[in-house]
Amino acid sequence: MAAQLGRRLRKGATSSAVVAAAVAALAASQAPGVTPPPADNASGDRSIGTGDATTPSEGSATGGSPYYTDLPPLNTPNKPGTSIDLPIVTGPAEAGIPASVLAAYKRAEQSVRSSDPACNLPWQLLAGIGKVESGQARGGRVDANGTTLSPILGPVLNGVGFANISDTDKGAFDGDARHDRAVGPMQFIPSTWATWGQDANGDGRKDPNNIYDAAQAAGLYLCANNRDLAVKADLDRAILSYNRSTEYLNTVLSWFEYYKRGSHQVPDGTGVLPVDRSDVPAGRNPSPSPTTPAPTKPATPKPSPSKPSTPTPPPVTRPAAERVAKLADSGTGTLKATAGTAFAGRPTVLALDAAGKPVSGLAVRFEIIGATDSHFGGGVKTVTVTTGAQGKVVSPAVRAGERAGAFTVRASVAGRRLAVVDFAATVTVRQADTLVSDAKELSATTGTGFADRILVTATLDGAPAASVDLTAAVLTSGEDPQPATKGPYFKDANGDPVRTLSGLRTDEKGLLTLPDLFADGEAGTFVLRLTTPGGGTVDIVLKVTAPDPEPTPSPTGSTDASPSPSASPTT
Repeated sequence: MAAQLGRRLRKGATSSAVVAAAVAALAASQAPGVTPPPADNASGDRSIGTGDATTPSEGSATGGSPYYTDLPPLNTPNKPGTSIDLPIVTGPAEAGIPASVLAAYKRAEQSVRSSDPACNLPWQLLAGIGKVESGQARGGRVDANGTTLSPILGPVLNGVGFANISDTDKGAFDGDARHDRAVGPMQFIPSTWATWGQDANGDGRKDPNNIYDAAQAAGLYLCANNRDLAVKADLDRAILSYNRSTEYLNTVLSWFEYYKRGSHQVPDGTGVLPVDRSDVPAGRNPSPSPTTPAPTKPATPKPSPSKPSTPTPPPVTRPAAERVAKLADSGTGTLKATAGTAFAGRPTVLALDAAGKPVSGLAVRFEIIGATDSHFGGGVKTVTVTTGAQGKVVSPAVRAGERAGAFTVRASVAGRRLAVVDFAATVTVRQADTLVSDAKELSATTGTGFADRILVTATLDGAPAASVDLTAAVLTSGEDPQPATKGPYFKDANGDPVRTLSGLRTDEKGLLTLPDLFADGEAGTFVLRLTTPGGGTVDIVLKVTAPDPEPTPSPTGSTDASPSPSASPTT
């Protein structure tokens, strides 16, 4: 087979077949165990689906910007076992990765593996994406701090041939205040960078034009949604989330496999720039936009074998998730609230490193645990907040639900097995200190219903007490009232007599109208006692009387029951 196959790709029916064939050839001849990419459909790029929840609405980190489509050569970059850190050019030029770019990829791999080891991010995947997106930052044209010497901008995403994405950064990164453009060596659109941007080189800026910042952001983006990149399906989904094109997937996979076989370091500015982009005919470089400096042809590398021109990478700043050693309570205090109100206190923690110094920029997760309907607002029970300059972070306000009882607010560091900080929280029921009813005494005849329904008003400190629970119980009268077993009663859902009702609740004005009350065949005086948490109590006297007896008719038909007076004697 020729040393190089399909160096350029065209969009269309044959592009993915060429890629698949090239990767299959690499797998068969040089890399046992390599899984070739899935075959594309006959029409070229195809819709992949709705995508991951964390990807932007337009479906990719790049906004569908064009990319370089040429393939790697089929000859092995380095033989198995050869170092991938050789300081001079060896093997095919395409296998050379500029020094700062290579350092950025490896540092990103180490950082992501420390914070999310389950993702299994390989730096060669970042190299494959970096090659396809920008030709490794235009052949490594970066300064000593890793920032590109001139901006790398994609085309204007105005819907003409590409996605239509209105401006999201006011032109801060892409210089366009009307539409977004992909920015930097890893080609992030500003809206995606706003979520995933990183400061990996410790200069205090999250700069998409810096290869260290961009590589670490790309690594985190690829690992989103709990992906394991050692699993082929997750690997494909990660690449497609970057640019939702099957051709793109296959091209990145081909470079990924190529770099896995070996690579070597070359001086910055001497890398090989790919030939073709997906937005122009094969064999032509895209015309730069007026605001995009045209890439210059790199000079032929002439490094000295003994004295390579290798820049010194910027000082390593370990990510906050690596530096933190513990979380500590920062004077939160007692967390108590009445049902339906916000807790006055808010869980607060301090992030410290091994030397006891504060760690800023650390993502701390607060989670509500336990059988409770309390939440951070909107029903949300888990939030993530970043520590400030002093290493302190405060959770959003916790709002108590209607369920009384205890629960826990837990603070932890995602991706680290550090001791958590638990805060005990308690919700108490709503209370009223006063109950008032206009009904002081009600009367009924045995076997009938009480004519009037009882209205109760509950207040707390003189204000209406809304949603307060009340209990109504029929008691015997006297100095020591006891629960009555006969006499007035309410009806349950089945219509059966019940003399104690619980779970009654006042409305938003603190008012409650009791259900209808009935009298059985027991005459006498009873007490209806209403109580509520907080001490509010009111008693209402219930008098049940027997009906008047029916009059008895006399033998003469008179209804007078009294005897007739004797007639006086006439003689």
